[in-house]
Parts: sequence; structure tokens; C-alpha cells
Amino acid sequence: MGNFADFHARSIQDRDAFWAEQAQLVDWKVKPQQICDYSKPPFAKWFVGGETNLCHNAVDRHLAERADQPALIFVSTETDHEKTYTYRELHAEVQRMAAILQDLGVVKGDRVLIYMPMIAEAAFAMLACVRLGAVHSVVFGGFASHSLATRIEDASPKVIISADAGSRGGKVVAYKPLLDEAIALSAHKPAKVLMVDRHLADFTPAAGRDVDYATERAKHMDALVPCVWVESTHPSYTLYTSGTTGKPKGVQRDTGGYTVALAASMPYVFEGKPGGTFFCTSDIGWVVGHSYIIYGPLIGGMATILYEGLPIRPDGGIWWRLVERYKVNVMFSAPTAIRVLKKQDPALLTKYDLSSLQALFLAGEPLDEPTAKWISEGLNGKAIIDNYWQTETGWPILSICNGVEKAPSKFGSPGKAIYGYNVKLVDDQTGEELTGANQKGVLTIDGPLPPGNLQTIWGDDERFVKTYWKTVPGKLVYSTFDWAVRDEDGYFFILGRTDDVINVAGHRLGTREIEESISSHPNIAEVAVVGVADPLKGQVAMAFAIAKDTSGLTDATARLKLEGEVMKVVDTQLGAVARPSRVFFVTALPKTRSGKLLRRAIQAVAEGRDPGDLTTMDDPAALQQIVEQIKG
Repeated sequence: MGNFADFHARSIQDRDAFWAEQAQLVDWKVKPQQICDYSKPPFAKWFVGGETNLCHNAVDRHLAERADQPALIFVSTETDHEKTYTYRELHAEVQRMAAILQDLGVVKGDRVLIYMPMIAEAAFAMLACVRLGAVHSVVFGGFASHSLATRIEDASPKVIISADAGSRGGKVVAYKPLLDEAIALSAHKPAKVLMVDRHLADFTPAAGRDVDYATERAKHMDALVPCVWVESTHPSYTLYTSGTTGKPKGVQRDTGGYTVALAASMPYVFEGKPGGTFFCTSDIGWVVGHSYIIYGPLIGGMATILYEGLPIRPDGGIWWRLVERYKVNVMFSAPTAIRVLKKQDPALLTKYDLSSLQALFLAGEPLDEPTAKWISEGLNGKAIIDNYWQTETGWPILSICNGVEKAPSKFGSPGKAIYGYNVKLVDDQTGEELTGANQKGVLTIDGPLPPGNLQTIWGDDERFVKTYWKTVPGKLVYSTFDWAVRDEDGYFFILGRTDDVINVAGHRLGTREIEESISSHPNIAEVAVVGVADPLKGQVAMAFAIAKDTSGLTDATARLKLEGEVMKVVDTQLGAVARPSRVFFVTALPKTRSGKLLRRAIQAVAEGRDPGDLTTMDDPAALQQIVEQIKG
């Protein structure tokens, strides 16, 4: 398409003309009257006056050309079940679900909370909601009752859609008891609960409230439910992300802007083509799952794989087996998952035919250089493309747009600012923009945020402004709350959260910088660094590392030797001031089920404090290991 620098510059300097062109990638019932209304900063309204429907653009509009092409490929290694739905079949299932929701009283603007495992019915539910103009709010399946209750209370859904249970690693996780308790805890009570019974866990329906999905579906096999055309600015969904106050923030997304942003990202960022196959290994409970399991690939006319299972079950080759079987073109995963696969037999990477695969995209945690190199070599030089974004943005802020102009990846960097994002580094103390190479600053975005980014926080405009737009002195700019540097080629390197800064005797150190240094030791597979209160220095760095080769580490002398080596690496690369006070060796790090390190929980136990709400933690034993290590 030409020069990416010019493409990006035009998206900023000739914003409305640029996005008017991208709006032509989707169907409109009524064309937009105004591309961007930014008359009330920082609130941006995109494609004002336009009327569209997210489900129409993801499903209905493809029926003319690819009705019998695969659309949704459901694979569960938990229940040994696979099923492919064509666009025609997906269209029928979504209409059946929409008809059920209509019978339960759902109309445009109502909220529907979805608390489900990774099953096809979850995709039907999301698409049916936006088909009706209802606002869905997906909560990660298996969330504990208290966390679920706060989301029910905030979203006030008319209907909740759930299932009897999910399964993880062959172990059944019953959802119904958690949901019943959450509803009991919440001040808001849904009118109805629609239950998908997978026959994994027995449950007792609540009389007068709970409705069986299979029974209702049988009544609506021939349902014809037209799309409800909505204003571009009409909310499509809310998605909750953790807040520093303890009250989760409901990120509110629009319809038109989100549809256009995803439609453009498929060719420009992911080089996805209609008729191809997209495999995103995330969960629909997270933003990546919304954008690149459900909506993005379908808007782009691709088949999308919805996967229930672990990356190592039945073995560490399962994902590559699926790439071969379904001729996956684009794969999207997380650095954490790749680190898990590093511990598996490397022969599994070359066992399957991966010739269809164009690129592997990674996001969720910063991608360290050793992991990027390992997977690149293991996949025989396939493109490994990092990308950086947030729940709030809905699609990448930083990456490589090979669909615009081919460019090399730099291991350790998610790439350059993507079109539409006016990214700047600023001094956190003065607000001054930092334009030189390798200057460390806070990554910010000038308003208006591009299409697809959050409109506001659900029900709390004031919190939206205060949280995101008022943290940089003297400027109304969106803060990502991440430290970064930009090199002479314009590539950004993320250094960690602004609240992950350690102040050691007056020296401000980013935990991410120390982690990168420790990871460069040849025997370190993964590491988490936290700042721990110290009476002398204020704070000290403490590291918790997973060794690649653990043989001999049961011996205290061997552990001390490796700890000394790691500290020497940090001394050499960052200086003695960054040297951790201790390096503890563990077999697992505490993470959420989406793969993010629970650094605050690690810090809390390192300081002898209560780690607080751990409902999102995947393996509690990992945190217990840290407790035991610190106690000695």
C-alpha cells in the first residue's frame, strides 16, 4: 500500500478523511453524517449519525459470498468435541439465540451478562445481543462469586446467560453455584437466567427464574430475527477491568467505531484475508477474545477457532496440530503461553505442517527477547509480531503493520505507533514531551482516541476523565500508565507499569528493566520482580525466577551459585543499584487465567501483607511457593 510513515501521518493530520475511507470497509444502514465529534474533549464520538449493526457486519453480510465457508470452529480438548459452523449455520444459531432473548424480554439497550466457558453458545450469545442492540457484558467463566456480584450490580442485566460448568485441565469447574451465590450477593436481580446444560455438573434450576437453553432453542429452530440498526455511538458492550479503588471499571465500547477499527485491523495489522483462518488462543472473557476470537475475524470474513483447553493437553503440540488441521493463517497468543511451551519437547514445533501459518502475534505481557527468539527459531523463521494494547483501547496501539508496508520486528519491542494513535512519550513530573531517542517516559495518546477505543466508563463519566486523562501535569492526554522508550527507528520498548516503579534509595527503577536483565541469563526461563519495603533504602527489588534447568537446584549451594550469577548479570547491565536483594527460584509464578503476572499479590506476600482478592489467579500453589521461599 506504500509508505507506513505517510499512512500513519495522514491518519493523524487528515483524520476525518482517513477514517471516512476506513468506514467504507463496513456496511451502514445510514451513512455517517460526521466522522468525528470531538467538541467535548476527552469524549470522542465516531461516525455520528451513521446506523449499523455489529452482528450484520460479522455474519449476515457474508452470506452472499461465503455462506458455506467455515465461520466458527469450536474445539474442546476438555470434552473431546469439535464442530465447524459455516456462516449460514452461524447465522441460524445466532437468530435462535436472539429469538430466545426476545422471548425473555430483551430489547435494544438492555444489558445481558454472559458468564460462560469457551463454548460455541457463548459466541452465539454475544452475536445475538448485538444483533438486538442489547449491550453484553462478558465475565470470565469461573470468576468467584464476590467479583461476579460486583459486575452484576454495576451492569444491572435483565438476563444472565450461563452454563452448568466449564472444564480446565480435565477438572470440572461448576459455574451454577458461583452464579447463584453472586446473584444472592448482588442488590440487582436479573429477571431470567438462561442455562446451557453441558451435563458436566448437576444443578437445580431456580424456579421461575432459570430457563433451559436446549428447550428454548427447540422452539425457535426456524427463527428469523432481523438486525436492529443502531446509532454508531450506541454501546455494543461493557467489559470490566480492575481498578485501583477495588470497584471494577466497566469499559464501554461503541458500535460503529469498534466495527470500523476491527475491519481495518484485519488487513493492515494481521494481514487476514477473507476465506482464511484465524486462531486466537485467548478467552472471550478478555478484550482480546472479544476483538480477535469473535468480532475481528468474522468481520474480516475469516473462519475463527474458539478453543477450550490448555496449550499442553493432551500434549504441547495441540495448538500446532490445530494449525495444520484447519490451515490457520494467522495465530494470536500470549508470551506467557509461549513460555509454557518452552518447557515442552521442542520436536513438537516441527512435527506438524505449519506451511499455512503467515505469522504469530503475541500480546498480554511484554514479550522478552529470549522468548521471541526461541519461538521464532522453533517455527523455522515464521514472523513473530508483538503488539501492545489495553482493554480500554480494544485493538492494538503499537505493532507492525505489514499489511501497509513490510517492516522487520525487533525482538523485545511491540513495534511502532499504529495508524490513528497519536502516541507521545512525556515526562511524568513536568508533562514535557520527550522526542529524543531512548528517553524514558510515560506512554500517552493525544485525543481524540481513535475509533474502537472506550467511550467512557459505564455509568461514570467523571471516573473516565479522572482516571485516564488527568494524570499528566498540565495536559489533557490519555495515559496508558506504562513506561516506555522509543529508539532511533521509532520502535517502542515497554518498560513496565508506572506503578511498578521501585524507588531504591532515591533511584527510580522499573521492574520490567530488571526482569529483562535477569531473563538474559541463559538458565532463566521466566522472572517476576517486585519492589519490597525496606527500612534502610525505602524499597529493594526482589526477584522470583523459574530456571530452565532445575537439576541440582535442590541443593542450597547450587541455588546460591545461580543467584550470584543472576545478580552479576544485573550488576553488569544495569548497575549495582538495580541488583535484587534476593533471587528466589520457584517452579511457577502466580498469574491470572489470562496469563498476566500477579505482581501486586507477589509484593504483598513478600511484605507480609494480605494479597487481597485472588479470584482471577490460575494456580494458588504458585503464590504459596513464594510464601514458603520467603519464610525460608
